[in-house]
Amino acid sequence: MSFDEPSVPVGERPQIRWGSDALAELLSALDLPYLALNPGASYRGLHDSLVNYGGNQAPTMVLCLHEEHAVAVAHGYAKVTECPLAVALHSNVGLMHAAMALYNAFCDRVPMLVLGATGPVDAAERRPWIDWIHTSADQGAVIRSYIKWDDQPASVAAALESLLRGNALTRAYPRAPVYVNLDAALQEEELAVVPPIPDPVRFQPPTTPWPGGSSLYQALALLTSAERPVILVGRVGRSKQAWDQRVALAEWLGAAVVCDLKSGAGFPTEHPLTAAAPATFLNEHAGSVIRAADVVLSLDWTDLGGTVRLAAGTGTVDARVVSVTNDHVLHNGWSKDHFELPAVDVHVPAHPDDFVRVAVERLQEAGPARQPWSEPFVAPAAEPGEDLTVRDIATAMRTEFSGQEICLVRLPLGWDGADLHVEHPLDYLGQDGGAGIGSGPGMAVGAALALRGSGRIPVAVLGDGDFLMGATALWTAAHYELPLLVIVANNRSFFNDEVHQERVARVRDRPVENRWVGQHIRNPDPDLAVVAEGLGLVGHGPVSDAEELGRVLRAAIAQVAEGATVVVDVRVVPHGYPGGPAVARAGQQTAASQ
Repeated sequence: MSFDEPSVPVGERPQIRWGSDALAELLSALDLPYLALNPGASYRGLHDSLVNYGGNQAPTMVLCLHEEHAVAVAHGYAKVTECPLAVALHSNVGLMHAAMALYNAFCDRVPMLVLGATGPVDAAERRPWIDWIHTSADQGAVIRSYIKWDDQPASVAAALESLLRGNALTRAYPRAPVYVNLDAALQEEELAVVPPIPDPVRFQPPTTPWPGGSSLYQALALLTSAERPVILVGRVGRSKQAWDQRVALAEWLGAAVVCDLKSGAGFPTEHPLTAAAPATFLNEHAGSVIRAADVVLSLDWTDLGGTVRLAAGTGTVDARVVSVTNDHVLHNGWSKDHFELPAVDVHVPAHPDDFVRVAVERLQEAGPARQPWSEPFVAPAAEPGEDLTVRDIATAMRTEFSGQEICLVRLPLGWDGADLHVEHPLDYLGQDGGAGIGSGPGMAVGAALALRGSGRIPVAVLGDGDFLMGATALWTAAHYELPLLVIVANNRSFFNDEVHQERVARVRDRPVENRWVGQHIRNPDPDLAVVAEGLGLVGHGPVSDAEELGRVLRAAIAQVAEGATVVVDVRVVPHGYPGGPAVARAGQQTAASQ
Protein backbone atom coordinates (compact mmCIF):
# COMPACT_ATOMS: atom_id res chain seq x y z
CA MET A 1 0.00 0.00 0.00
CA SER A 2 1.25 3.50 -0.81
CA PHE A 3 0.30 6.86 0.65
CA ASP A 4 0.09 8.11 -2.93
CA GLU A 5 -3.24 6.31 -3.35
CA PRO A 6 -5.77 7.18 -0.63
CA SER A 7 -7.86 4.23 0.51
CA VAL A 8 -11.06 6.32 0.35
CA PRO A 9 -12.05 8.46 -2.66
CA VAL A 10 -11.78 12.13 -1.82
CA GLY A 11 -14.84 14.14 -2.68
CA GLU A 12 -17.14 16.65 -1.07
CA ARG A 13 -17.49 15.93 2.60
CA PRO A 14 -20.88 14.83 3.89
CA GLN A 15 -22.82 16.89 6.38
CA ILE A 16 -21.60 16.74 9.98
CA ARG A 17 -24.04 14.45 11.72
CA TRP A 18 -22.22 12.69 14.55
CA GLY A 19 -20.05 13.93 17.38
CA SER A 20 -16.98 12.29 15.90
CA ASP A 21 -17.64 14.03 12.55
CA ALA A 22 -17.14 17.37 14.27
CA LEU A 23 -13.90 16.13 15.85
CA ALA A 24 -12.65 14.84 12.48
CA GLU A 25 -13.43 18.19 10.87
CA LEU A 26 -11.29 20.02 13.43
CA LEU A 27 -8.49 17.46 13.29
CA SER A 28 -8.25 18.00 9.53
CA ALA A 29 -7.44 21.66 10.17
CA LEU A 30 -4.73 21.12 12.81
CA ASP A 31 -1.79 20.38 10.46
CA LEU A 32 -1.51 16.76 11.59
CA PRO A 33 -0.60 14.87 8.41
CA TYR A 34 -0.83 11.37 9.91
CA LEU A 35 -2.56 9.53 12.71
CA ALA A 36 -0.72 6.45 14.00
CA LEU A 37 -3.04 3.87 15.49
CA ASN A 38 -3.75 0.35 16.53
CA PRO A 39 -7.52 -0.12 16.07
CA GLY A 40 -9.94 -0.31 18.97
CA ALA A 41 -13.70 -0.27 19.46
CA SER A 42 -13.54 2.50 22.05
CA TYR A 43 -12.89 5.01 19.28
CA ARG A 44 -14.86 3.29 16.53
CA GLY A 45 -16.95 6.44 16.10
CA LEU A 46 -13.89 8.60 15.46
CA HIS A 47 -12.40 5.92 13.21
CA ASP A 48 -15.52 5.93 11.05
CA SER A 49 -15.51 9.72 10.81
CA LEU A 50 -11.83 9.88 9.86
CA VAL A 51 -12.50 7.42 7.03
CA ASN A 52 -16.04 8.08 5.82
CA TYR A 53 -16.30 11.77 6.68
CA GLY A 54 -12.69 12.90 6.22
CA GLY A 55 -11.69 10.47 3.46
CA ASN A 56 -8.65 9.25 5.43
CA GLN A 57 -6.86 12.46 4.52
CA ALA A 58 -5.11 14.92 6.86
CA PRO A 59 -4.73 13.00 9.02
CA THR A 60 -4.05 9.85 7.05
CA MET A 61 -4.08 6.69 9.14
CA VAL A 62 -0.82 4.82 9.74
CA LEU A 63 -1.70 1.32 10.89
CA CYS A 64 0.56 -0.17 13.57
CA LEU A 65 0.54 -3.61 15.18
CA HIS A 66 0.89 -2.36 18.76
CA GLU A 67 0.02 0.85 20.61
CA GLU A 68 3.61 1.19 21.76
CA HIS A 69 4.67 1.23 18.11
CA ALA A 70 2.08 3.90 17.25
CA VAL A 71 3.57 6.27 19.83
CA ALA A 72 7.12 5.39 18.73
CA VAL A 73 6.22 6.21 15.11
CA ALA A 74 5.01 9.65 16.18
CA HIS A 75 8.18 10.00 18.27
CA GLY A 76 10.47 9.23 15.34
CA TYR A 77 8.52 11.57 13.06
CA ALA A 78 8.86 14.41 15.58
CA LYS A 79 12.61 13.82 15.90
CA VAL A 80 12.95 14.75 12.23
CA THR A 81 10.32 17.46 11.84
CA GLU A 82 9.91 18.89 15.38
CA CYS A 83 6.17 18.70 14.65
CA PRO A 84 3.49 16.44 16.13
CA LEU A 85 1.49 13.61 14.69
CA ALA A 86 -1.82 12.40 16.05
CA VAL A 87 -1.94 9.03 17.81
CA ALA A 88 -5.04 7.01 18.69
CA LEU A 89 -5.03 4.58 21.63
CA HIS A 90 -7.76 2.08 22.47
CA SER A 91 -9.24 2.69 25.93
CA ASN A 92 -7.35 1.92 29.14
CA VAL A 93 -5.74 -1.25 27.77
CA GLY A 94 -4.26 0.54 24.76
CA LEU A 95 -3.06 3.35 26.98
CA MET A 96 -1.28 0.88 29.26
CA HIS A 97 0.34 -0.74 26.22
CA ALA A 98 1.58 2.68 25.10
CA ALA A 99 2.72 3.92 28.50
CA MET A 100 6.44 3.21 28.14
CA ALA A 101 6.59 4.78 24.68
CA LEU A 102 4.88 7.88 26.07
CA TYR A 103 7.49 8.03 28.82
CA ASN A 104 10.22 7.90 26.17
CA ALA A 105 8.58 10.72 24.25
CA PHE A 106 8.14 12.82 27.38
CA CYS A 107 11.78 12.42 28.44
CA ASP A 108 12.87 13.21 24.88
CA ARG A 109 10.69 16.35 24.79
CA VAL A 110 8.88 15.62 21.54
CA PRO A 111 5.34 16.71 20.63
CA MET A 112 2.35 14.50 19.79
CA LEU A 113 -1.42 14.80 20.15
CA VAL A 114 -2.58 11.52 21.65
CA LEU A 115 -6.27 10.67 21.40
CA GLY A 116 -7.48 8.15 23.93
CA ALA A 117 -10.91 6.72 24.41
CA THR A 118 -13.04 5.08 27.05
CA GLY A 119 -16.19 3.05 27.17
CA PRO A 120 -19.24 5.19 27.95
CA VAL A 121 -18.78 7.13 31.18
CA ASP A 122 -22.53 6.85 31.66
CA ALA A 123 -22.86 3.29 33.01
CA ALA A 124 -26.36 3.01 31.56
CA GLU A 125 -24.85 3.23 28.06
CA ARG A 126 -22.29 0.44 28.52
CA ARG A 127 -22.49 -2.89 26.74
CA PRO A 128 -22.26 -5.90 29.06
CA TRP A 129 -18.76 -7.00 30.07
CA ILE A 130 -16.50 -5.40 27.46
CA ASP A 131 -17.43 -1.75 27.99
CA TRP A 132 -17.01 -2.20 31.73
CA ILE A 133 -13.46 -3.56 31.60
CA HIS A 134 -12.52 -0.90 29.01
CA THR A 135 -13.79 1.98 31.14
CA SER A 136 -11.85 3.50 34.02
CA ALA A 137 -12.21 6.51 36.26
CA ASP A 138 -9.63 9.25 35.62
CA GLN A 139 -7.93 7.32 32.85
CA GLY A 140 -5.35 10.06 32.32
CA ALA A 141 -3.94 9.34 35.79
CA VAL A 142 -2.15 6.32 34.27
CA ILE A 143 0.23 8.65 32.41
CA ARG A 144 -0.32 12.10 33.94
CA SER A 145 3.12 12.16 35.55
CA TYR A 146 4.88 11.92 32.20
CA ILE A 147 2.79 13.94 29.78
CA LYS A 148 2.36 17.67 29.50
CA TRP A 149 -1.44 17.92 29.85
CA ASP A 150 -4.55 15.76 29.65
CA ASP A 151 -8.32 16.14 29.56
CA GLN A 152 -11.49 14.06 29.37
CA PRO A 153 -14.18 16.34 27.88
CA ALA A 154 -17.85 15.58 28.55
CA SER A 155 -19.41 17.08 25.41
CA VAL A 156 -18.59 17.55 21.75
CA ALA A 157 -18.12 21.28 22.21
CA ALA A 158 -15.76 20.65 25.12
CA ALA A 159 -13.88 18.04 23.08
CA LEU A 160 -13.30 20.56 20.29
CA GLU A 161 -11.77 22.93 22.82
CA SER A 162 -9.63 20.13 24.27
CA LEU A 163 -8.23 19.31 20.83
CA LEU A 164 -7.37 22.96 20.22
CA ARG A 165 -5.73 23.34 23.62
CA GLY A 166 -3.83 20.07 23.34
CA ASN A 167 -2.58 20.93 19.85
CA ALA A 168 -1.28 24.29 21.05
CA LEU A 169 0.32 22.94 24.23
CA THR A 170 2.15 20.03 22.63
CA ARG A 171 3.74 22.41 20.09
CA ALA A 172 4.83 24.91 22.75
CA TYR A 173 8.44 24.81 24.01
CA PRO A 174 9.40 22.68 25.81
CA ARG A 175 7.42 20.14 23.83
CA ALA A 176 5.91 16.94 25.20
CA PRO A 177 2.92 14.65 24.50
CA VAL A 178 -0.63 15.62 25.48
CA TYR A 179 -3.60 13.29 25.95
CA VAL A 180 -7.30 13.84 25.17
CA ASN A 181 -9.59 11.02 26.29
CA LEU A 182 -12.80 10.76 24.26
CA ASP A 183 -15.92 9.13 25.71
CA ALA A 184 -17.24 6.51 23.27
CA ALA A 185 -20.79 7.78 23.78
CA LEU A 186 -19.67 11.33 22.98
CA GLN A 187 -18.17 10.16 19.69
CA GLU A 188 -21.31 8.28 18.69
CA GLU A 189 -23.77 10.99 19.72
CA GLU A 190 -26.08 12.09 16.91
CA LEU A 191 -26.00 15.88 16.89
CA ALA A 192 -29.24 17.82 17.00
CA VAL A 193 -27.19 21.01 16.64
CA VAL A 194 -23.66 21.07 15.23
CA PRO A 195 -21.38 23.15 17.49
CA PRO A 196 -19.27 25.81 15.76
CA ILE A 197 -15.98 24.41 14.48
CA PRO A 198 -13.24 26.80 15.69
CA ASP A 199 -10.61 28.18 13.35
CA PRO A 200 -7.21 26.92 14.62
CA VAL A 201 -5.52 30.05 13.28
CA ARG A 202 -6.78 31.90 16.35
CA PHE A 203 -5.52 29.23 18.79
CA GLN A 204 -1.78 29.18 18.24
CA PRO A 205 0.83 27.79 20.66
CA PRO A 206 2.09 30.15 23.37
CA THR A 207 5.12 32.12 22.24
CA THR A 208 8.45 30.72 23.37
CA PRO A 209 10.07 32.99 25.99
CA TRP A 210 12.57 35.18 24.18
CA PRO A 211 16.05 35.66 25.67
CA GLY A 212 16.29 39.11 27.15
CA GLY A 213 16.54 41.16 30.30
CA SER A 214 19.26 40.88 32.90
CA SER A 215 19.89 37.16 32.34
CA LEU A 216 20.80 37.77 28.69
CA TYR A 217 23.18 40.61 29.54
CA GLN A 218 24.82 38.59 32.32
CA ALA A 219 25.27 35.61 30.01
CA LEU A 220 26.76 37.72 27.22
CA ALA A 221 29.10 39.42 29.67
CA LEU A 222 30.42 36.07 30.90
CA LEU A 223 30.88 34.77 27.36
CA THR A 224 32.61 37.96 26.22
CA SER A 225 35.12 37.81 29.06
CA ALA A 226 35.70 34.04 28.86
CA GLU A 227 39.18 32.82 28.02
CA ARG A 228 38.40 29.10 28.00
CA PRO A 229 34.70 28.77 27.13
CA VAL A 230 33.01 25.40 26.62
CA ILE A 231 29.67 24.91 24.87
CA LEU A 232 27.62 21.85 25.82
CA VAL A 233 25.24 21.24 22.91
CA GLY A 234 22.16 19.37 24.10
CA ARG A 235 18.52 19.43 22.95
CA VAL A 236 18.63 21.92 20.11
CA GLY A 237 16.60 22.38 16.92
CA ARG A 238 16.92 20.50 13.65
CA SER A 239 17.04 23.53 11.32
CA LYS A 240 20.13 24.20 9.22
CA GLN A 241 19.93 27.89 10.09
CA ALA A 242 20.18 27.15 13.82
CA TRP A 243 23.05 24.73 13.10
CA ASP A 244 25.00 27.41 11.21
CA GLN A 245 24.42 29.92 14.02
CA ARG A 246 25.80 27.49 16.63
CA VAL A 247 28.90 27.08 14.50
CA ALA A 248 29.21 30.87 14.19
CA LEU A 249 28.88 31.35 17.96
CA ALA A 250 31.48 28.70 18.73
CA GLU A 251 33.88 30.18 16.17
CA TRP A 252 33.49 33.71 17.54
CA LEU A 253 34.13 32.52 21.08
CA GLY A 254 36.90 30.11 20.10
CA ALA A 255 35.00 27.71 22.34
CA ALA A 256 35.55 24.03 22.87
CA VAL A 257 32.36 22.19 21.90
CA VAL A 258 31.08 19.00 23.52
CA CYS A 259 28.10 16.99 22.24
CA ASP A 260 26.57 13.73 23.40
CA LEU A 261 24.84 10.72 21.85
CA LYS A 262 21.58 11.16 23.76
CA SER A 263 20.71 14.28 21.76
CA GLY A 264 20.56 14.63 17.99
CA ALA A 265 23.35 16.15 15.90
CA GLY A 266 24.07 19.64 17.17
CA PHE A 267 27.57 20.49 15.89
CA PRO A 268 29.83 19.12 13.14
CA THR A 269 32.05 16.38 14.50
CA GLU A 270 34.87 17.20 12.05
CA HIS A 271 35.01 20.87 13.10
CA PRO A 272 38.32 21.79 14.79
CA LEU A 273 36.39 23.18 17.78
CA THR A 274 34.88 19.76 18.52
CA ALA A 275 36.80 18.88 21.66
CA ALA A 276 35.75 15.30 22.36
CA ALA A 277 33.92 12.35 20.87
CA PRO A 278 30.20 12.50 21.65
CA ALA A 279 29.19 9.87 24.17
CA THR A 280 26.16 8.59 26.02
CA PHE A 281 28.07 9.03 29.28
CA LEU A 282 30.72 11.69 29.77
CA ASN A 283 34.12 10.45 28.66
CA GLU A 284 37.42 11.48 30.21
CA HIS A 285 38.44 13.68 27.29
CA ALA A 286 35.24 15.75 27.56
CA GLY A 287 35.62 15.82 31.34
CA SER A 288 39.13 17.28 31.11
CA VAL A 289 37.89 20.04 28.81
CA ILE A 290 35.09 20.96 31.22
CA ARG A 291 37.52 20.97 34.17
CA ALA A 292 39.77 23.40 32.29
CA ALA A 293 36.93 25.79 31.34
CA ASP A 294 36.31 29.17 32.91
CA VAL A 295 32.77 29.50 31.45
CA VAL A 296 30.42 26.66 30.48
CA LEU A 297 27.46 27.46 28.22
CA SER A 298 24.81 24.73 28.43
CA LEU A 299 22.34 24.65 25.54
CA ASP A 300 19.58 22.53 27.12
CA TRP A 301 22.12 19.85 28.01
CA THR A 302 20.64 16.65 29.46
CA ASP A 303 21.70 16.23 33.12
CA LEU A 304 23.91 19.29 33.46
CA GLY A 305 24.40 18.71 37.19
CA GLY A 306 25.42 15.09 36.80
CA THR A 307 27.73 15.95 33.91
CA VAL A 308 29.59 18.60 35.90
CA ARG A 309 29.94 16.23 38.84
CA LEU A 310 31.36 13.48 36.62
CA ALA A 311 33.70 15.99 34.98
CA ALA A 312 35.00 17.10 38.38
CA GLY A 313 35.87 13.55 39.44
CA THR A 314 37.94 13.89 42.59
CA GLY A 315 38.64 17.55 41.80
CA THR A 316 36.42 20.53 41.05
CA VAL A 317 34.89 22.39 38.14
CA ASP A 318 35.47 26.08 38.81
CA ALA A 319 33.82 27.42 35.66
CA ARG A 320 30.92 29.85 35.78
CA VAL A 321 27.85 28.17 34.27
CA VAL A 322 25.27 29.67 31.91
CA SER A 323 22.25 27.41 31.41
CA VAL A 324 19.87 28.13 28.53
CA THR A 325 16.66 26.11 28.87
CA ASN A 326 13.03 26.42 29.80
CA ASP A 327 12.79 22.74 30.70
CA HIS A 328 11.91 23.43 34.33
CA VAL A 329 8.27 24.04 33.39
CA LEU A 330 7.87 20.27 32.83
CA HIS A 331 9.56 19.10 36.02
CA ASN A 332 7.40 17.26 38.54
CA GLY A 333 7.78 15.06 41.58
CA TRP A 334 7.07 11.66 39.99
CA SER A 335 9.48 11.63 37.05
CA LYS A 336 13.12 12.29 37.92
CA ASP A 337 14.07 13.32 34.40
CA HIS A 338 14.95 16.75 35.81
CA PHE A 339 18.23 15.06 36.85
CA GLU A 340 20.77 16.31 39.37
CA LEU A 341 20.33 19.93 40.45
CA PRO A 342 23.07 21.92 38.69
CA ALA A 343 24.92 24.88 40.15
CA VAL A 344 24.12 27.67 37.67
CA ASP A 345 25.35 31.26 37.72
CA VAL A 346 23.05 32.55 34.98
CA HIS A 347 19.81 30.88 33.90
CA VAL A 348 18.33 32.07 30.60
CA PRO A 349 14.75 30.70 30.34
CA ALA A 350 14.58 30.48 26.54
CA HIS A 351 14.95 28.09 23.64
CA PRO A 352 18.68 27.54 23.04
CA ASP A 353 18.33 28.26 19.31
CA ASP A 354 16.85 31.68 20.09
CA PHE A 355 19.62 32.44 22.57
CA VAL A 356 22.32 31.49 20.07
CA ARG A 357 20.71 33.69 17.43
CA VAL A 358 20.71 36.70 19.75
CA ALA A 359 24.21 35.96 21.06
CA VAL A 360 25.66 35.77 17.55
CA GLU A 361 24.12 39.10 16.63
CA ARG A 362 25.34 40.82 19.81
CA LEU A 363 28.79 39.27 20.13
CA GLN A 364 29.81 39.76 16.51
CA GLU A 365 29.40 43.48 17.14
CA ALA A 366 31.90 43.23 19.99
CA GLY A 367 34.97 42.58 17.85
CA PRO A 368 36.82 39.88 15.92
CA ALA A 369 36.59 36.17 16.63
CA ARG A 370 38.78 34.64 19.33
CA GLN A 371 41.42 31.99 18.83
CA PRO A 372 40.55 28.46 19.91
CA TRP A 373 41.98 27.50 23.29
CA SER A 374 41.57 23.72 23.13
CA GLU A 375 43.08 21.12 20.84
CA PRO A 376 40.82 19.53 18.17
CA PHE A 377 39.69 16.02 18.96
CA VAL A 378 41.35 13.31 16.88
CA ALA A 379 39.51 9.98 16.89
CA PRO A 380 41.71 6.95 17.51
CA ALA A 381 41.99 4.50 14.65
CA ALA A 382 39.91 1.36 14.94
CA GLU A 383 41.94 -1.79 15.54
CA PRO A 384 40.97 -4.56 13.10
CA GLY A 385 40.25 -8.00 14.49
CA GLU A 386 39.08 -11.38 13.33
CA ASP A 387 35.56 -11.03 14.71
CA LEU A 388 33.11 -8.29 13.77
CA THR A 389 32.46 -5.49 16.28
CA VAL A 390 30.15 -2.49 16.30
CA ARG A 391 33.13 -0.39 15.17
CA ASP A 392 33.42 -2.63 12.09
CA ILE A 393 29.79 -1.80 11.26
CA ALA A 394 30.66 1.91 11.53
CA THR A 395 33.66 1.46 9.23
CA ALA A 396 31.65 -0.45 6.63
CA MET A 397 28.88 2.16 6.72
CA ARG A 398 31.35 5.01 6.08
CA THR A 399 32.69 3.14 3.07
CA GLU A 400 29.40 2.01 1.55
CA PHE A 401 27.47 5.24 2.19
CA SER A 402 30.25 7.48 0.88
CA GLY A 403 28.73 10.44 -0.98
CA GLN A 404 25.15 9.65 0.11
CA GLU A 405 23.01 11.58 2.57
CA ILE A 406 21.78 9.39 5.39
CA CYS A 407 19.95 9.95 8.64
CA LEU A 408 21.13 7.84 11.56
CA VAL A 409 17.85 7.38 13.38
CA ARG A 410 19.27 5.36 16.26
CA LEU A 411 22.55 3.91 17.44
CA PRO A 412 23.08 1.10 19.94
CA LEU A 413 24.57 1.65 23.37
CA GLY A 414 27.78 -0.02 22.22
CA TRP A 415 28.44 2.58 19.50
CA ASP A 416 31.65 4.54 20.04
CA GLY A 417 31.03 8.26 19.60
CA ALA A 418 34.36 8.54 17.79
CA ASP A 419 32.64 6.71 14.92
CA LEU A 420 29.86 9.32 14.59
CA HIS A 421 30.47 11.73 11.73
CA VAL A 422 27.87 14.48 11.30
CA GLU A 423 27.81 17.66 9.25
CA HIS A 424 24.05 18.37 9.16
CA PRO A 425 21.35 18.42 11.87
CA LEU A 426 19.54 15.48 10.25
CA ASP A 427 22.63 13.27 10.14
CA TYR A 428 21.81 11.85 13.60
CA LEU A 429 18.60 12.00 15.65
CA GLY A 430 19.78 10.88 19.10
CA GLN A 431 18.36 8.32 21.51
CA ASP A 432 14.82 7.76 22.76
CA GLY A 433 14.76 9.85 25.94
CA GLY A 434 13.57 7.28 28.45
CA ALA A 435 15.94 4.41 27.54
CA GLY A 436 12.97 2.10 27.02
CA ILE A 437 14.22 -0.92 25.06
CA GLY A 438 12.00 -1.82 22.11
CA SER A 439 11.48 1.74 20.89
CA GLY A 440 14.05 1.64 18.10
CA PRO A 441 12.05 -0.09 15.32
CA GLY A 442 8.98 2.14 15.75
CA MET A 443 11.04 5.31 15.88
CA ALA A 444 12.85 4.19 12.74
CA VAL A 445 9.51 3.83 10.96
CA GLY A 446 8.42 7.30 12.09
CA ALA A 447 11.66 8.87 10.91
CA ALA A 448 11.35 7.06 7.58
CA LEU A 449 7.83 8.43 7.24
CA ALA A 450 9.09 11.97 7.85
CA LEU A 451 12.03 11.56 5.45
CA ARG A 452 9.98 9.93 2.68
CA GLY A 453 10.81 11.63 -0.61
CA SER A 454 13.65 13.73 0.87
CA GLY A 455 16.48 11.80 -0.79
CA ARG A 456 18.03 11.13 2.62
CA ILE A 457 18.26 7.43 3.54
CA PRO A 458 17.03 6.60 7.06
CA VAL A 459 19.32 4.10 8.80
CA ALA A 460 18.78 2.62 12.26
CA VAL A 461 21.53 0.62 13.93
CA LEU A 462 19.82 -1.34 16.68
CA GLY A 463 20.81 -3.83 19.30
CA ASP A 464 19.31 -7.28 19.00
CA GLY A 465 17.27 -6.87 22.19
CA ASP A 466 15.80 -3.60 20.94
CA PHE A 467 15.02 -5.17 17.55
CA LEU A 468 13.38 -8.28 18.96
CA MET A 469 11.18 -6.34 21.38
CA GLY A 470 9.85 -4.03 18.66
CA ALA A 471 10.36 -5.92 15.38
CA THR A 472 6.67 -6.00 14.43
CA ALA A 473 6.74 -2.19 14.19
CA LEU A 474 8.65 -2.64 10.92
CA TRP A 475 5.61 -4.23 9.27
CA THR A 476 4.20 -0.70 9.06
CA ALA A 477 7.20 0.42 6.98
CA ALA A 478 6.70 -2.49 4.58
CA HIS A 479 2.96 -1.88 4.38
CA TYR A 480 3.40 1.78 3.43
CA GLU A 481 6.48 1.15 1.26
CA LEU A 482 8.84 3.29 3.31
CA PRO A 483 12.53 3.10 2.34
CA LEU A 484 14.44 2.18 5.50
CA LEU A 485 17.60 0.29 6.42
CA VAL A 486 17.82 -1.42 9.81
CA ILE A 487 21.19 -2.87 10.80
CA VAL A 488 21.08 -5.09 13.86
CA ALA A 489 24.32 -5.19 15.88
CA ASN A 490 23.55 -8.68 17.13
CA ASN A 491 25.68 -9.86 20.05
CA ARG A 492 22.97 -12.36 21.05
CA SER A 493 22.82 -10.97 24.55
CA PHE A 494 21.39 -8.21 26.69
CA PHE A 495 25.05 -7.28 26.96
CA ASN A 496 24.67 -4.01 28.84
CA ASP A 497 23.38 -6.08 31.75
CA GLU A 498 26.29 -8.49 31.43
CA VAL A 499 28.56 -5.50 32.04
CA HIS A 500 26.53 -4.56 35.10
CA GLN A 501 26.65 -8.10 36.48
CA GLU A 502 30.42 -8.26 35.99
CA ARG A 503 30.91 -5.00 37.88
CA VAL A 504 28.76 -6.20 40.78
CA ALA A 505 30.59 -9.55 40.87
CA ARG A 506 33.97 -7.81 40.99
CA VAL A 507 32.92 -5.54 43.83
CA ARG A 508 31.59 -8.55 45.76
CA ASP A 509 34.56 -10.77 44.86
CA ARG A 510 32.32 -13.29 43.09
CA PRO A 511 32.92 -15.18 39.81
CA VAL A 512 32.58 -12.86 36.81
CA GLU A 513 32.25 -15.88 34.52
CA ASN A 514 28.59 -16.15 35.53
CA ARG A 515 27.67 -12.74 34.16
CA TRP A 516 25.95 -14.27 31.11
CA VAL A 517 23.33 -16.22 33.04
CA GLY A 518 19.88 -14.83 32.33
CA GLN A 519 21.35 -12.54 29.62
CA HIS A 520 22.17 -14.55 26.47
CA ILE A 521 19.71 -14.69 23.57
CA ARG A 522 20.94 -18.05 22.31
CA ASN A 523 20.01 -21.72 22.01
CA PRO A 524 18.18 -21.18 19.80
CA ASP A 525 19.59 -18.07 18.13
CA PRO A 526 16.68 -16.05 16.69
CA ASP A 527 17.00 -15.83 12.89
CA LEU A 528 16.48 -12.11 12.43
CA ALA A 529 16.46 -12.25 8.62
CA VAL A 530 13.63 -14.77 8.75
CA VAL A 531 11.77 -12.57 11.24
CA ALA A 532 12.16 -9.67 8.82
CA GLU A 533 11.00 -11.66 5.81
CA GLY A 534 7.97 -12.92 7.74
CA LEU A 535 6.94 -9.27 8.19
CA GLY A 536 7.25 -8.54 4.47
CA LEU A 537 10.70 -6.95 4.70
CA VAL A 538 13.92 -7.85 2.93
CA GLY A 539 16.20 -9.78 5.26
CA HIS A 540 19.97 -10.39 5.08
CA GLY A 541 22.19 -12.39 7.35
CA PRO A 542 23.50 -13.44 9.67
CA VAL A 543 26.65 -11.64 8.48
CA SER A 544 29.83 -12.68 10.26
CA ASP A 545 32.88 -11.21 8.46
CA ALA A 546 33.95 -7.82 7.15
CA GLU A 547 34.08 -8.75 3.46
CA GLU A 548 30.58 -10.18 3.57
CA LEU A 549 29.35 -7.13 5.51
CA GLY A 550 30.50 -4.75 2.78
CA ARG A 551 28.89 -6.86 0.07
CA VAL A 552 25.59 -7.19 1.95
CA LEU A 553 25.44 -3.47 2.78
CA ARG A 554 25.92 -2.57 -0.88
CA ALA A 555 23.02 -4.83 -1.83
CA ALA A 556 20.87 -3.49 1.01
CA ILE A 557 21.51 0.14 0.07
CA ALA A 558 20.47 -0.59 -3.51
CA GLN A 559 17.27 -2.25 -2.30
CA VAL A 560 16.43 0.69 -0.02
CA ALA A 561 17.01 3.05 -2.95
CA GLU A 562 14.31 1.09 -4.78
CA GLY A 563 11.88 1.64 -1.89
CA ALA A 564 12.36 -1.47 0.26
CA THR A 565 12.55 -1.81 4.03
CA VAL A 566 15.66 -3.91 4.67
CA VAL A 567 17.01 -5.63 7.79
CA VAL A 568 20.64 -6.75 8.00
CA ASP A 569 21.59 -9.10 10.86
CA VAL A 570 25.27 -8.57 11.75
CA ARG A 571 26.76 -10.93 14.32
CA VAL A 572 29.14 -8.91 16.49
CA VAL A 573 31.20 -10.03 19.45
CA PRO A 574 30.09 -8.70 22.84
CA HIS A 575 32.30 -5.72 23.44
CA GLY A 576 32.82 -3.31 26.34
CA TYR A 577 30.64 -0.24 26.06
CA PRO A 578 32.27 3.19 25.94
CA GLY A 579 31.87 5.32 29.06
CA GLY A 580 32.73 3.07 31.99
CA PRO A 581 31.24 5.31 34.73
CA ALA A 582 27.83 4.58 33.23
CA VAL A 583 27.58 1.28 35.05
CA ALA A 584 28.52 2.62 38.47
CA ARG A 585 26.28 4.16 41.07
CA ALA A 586 27.03 7.59 42.44
CA GLY A 587 29.64 7.14 45.14
CA GLN A 588 30.66 3.70 43.82
CA GLN A 589 32.70 4.69 40.81
CA THR A 590 36.07 3.72 42.23
CA ALA A 591 35.00 0.30 43.41
CA ALA A 592 32.89 -0.45 40.36
CA SER A 593 35.62 0.44 37.90
CA GLN A 594 38.26 -1.84 39.42
